[in-house]
Amino acid sequence: MTEAFFGLPETVVFCKRCVISNQRPSSTVEFKHTAQDKKATIGFGEDGVCDACRYHDLKEKDIDWSKRDRELETLLAKHRRNDGGYDIVVPGSGGKDSAYTSHVLKYKYGMNPLTVTWAPHKYTEIGWKNFENWLHVGGHDNLLFTPNGKLHRYLTRLAFINLLHPFQPFIVGQRIIGPALARKFGVKLVMYGENQAEYGNNPNENYKPTMDRKFFSAGDPTEMTLGGVPVRDIIKEGNFTLNDFAPYIPPSADDLEKSGVEVHYLGYYLKWDPQECYYYAAEHTGFKANTERTEGSYSKYSSIDDRIDPFHYYTTLIKFGIGRATYDAAQEIRNDKITREEGVALVKKYDQEFPAKYYPEFLDYIGLNEQEFAATVDKFRSPHLWEQSGNGWRLKHTVFD
Repeated sequence: MTEAFFGLPETVVFCKRCVISNQRPSSTVEFKHTAQDKKATIGFGEDGVCDACRYHDLKEKDIDWSKRDRELETLLAKHRRNDGGYDIVVPGSGGKDSAYTSHVLKYKYGMNPLTVTWAPHKYTEIGWKNFENWLHVGGHDNLLFTPNGKLHRYLTRLAFINLLHPFQPFIVGQRIIGPALARKFGVKLVMYGENQAEYGNNPNENYKPTMDRKFFSAGDPTEMTLGGVPVRDIIKEGNFTLNDFAPYIPPSADDLEKSGVEVHYLGYYLKWDPQECYYYAAEHTGFKANTERTEGSYSKYSSIDDRIDPFHYYTTLIKFGIGRATYDAAQEIRNDKITREEGVALVKKYDQEFPAKYYPEFLDYIGLNEQEFAATVDKFRSPHLWEQSGNGWRLKHTVFD
């Protein structure tokens, strides 16, 4: 067997229903059925099927969505206010998912949401337009939080060089912003959109409505690792103080519990379909798809607000052999928008496309030249996935071979 980086399975297996592989982090690597599948009327015992497809079976056949809706009504009734105050915090960028979440909660369920946004690294033109439409067409109050730009760029650079994960600092902030601002404004309920477990993260997370509080630790903040480096070591360099890291330090689980803040996923209560979220957001909040498809995929409406976003998906291609078209196609196959055969063809055509449009801006943002970029990328190519071919690289295993 060839060495596999990142603790990935050495043998590459593709889901026989969608196009995702067992190289996706946090997936059930052998695509074996789990104890939770005993709740399903279909799919149980069917090996070769990924966690996300298995959970889709449950969504279609076994979950009583009317009951879940009543549970949502009960939850919202407990927090709903009639004194003019905010009663729920909805984090998001104004993309299709957060636009759907906030609008449904306000106009269908009668909540008064405060939407909060952890700013993208660099807004795209369509991203900024959709953000404005979210507020002016959708009708929402919003707090746009932009972290220290000098520090955020530095953390993004570190995350790219050390982890080949330029989105890591952004993801940390995005996850913190909702609970942190809810606590600050005395709001007891935070509602994110879908749980990423729907797409293959720890499948057990699908069976509970709340975010795992393990993320909100009460440890020494200087022991936190950002960009693959402990905060204390970054401070020792002398350019930043601990106070500069305040936006990245999560509230502790104890603090959230004492303040009564609950963090829920709307996708637990309402059947989640990303394409239907797009249609809803376009109709009710003025959300616009891009005029051109996103590099690395065929989609025009998913994750289009940040110029750095294409490099997040490009790095997953390098580390796991899974690019943006794979993620998009797998999701749409499960939701019966396209067939598996169509998905395979789309992956073949677009998955390995290099995101050239914002490449110069990305290099400038993280302070690297083209040679340094290429050397960093190549360092993270796992030998069990990649081999050199001529003057370039090729994936050893693809869903279309």
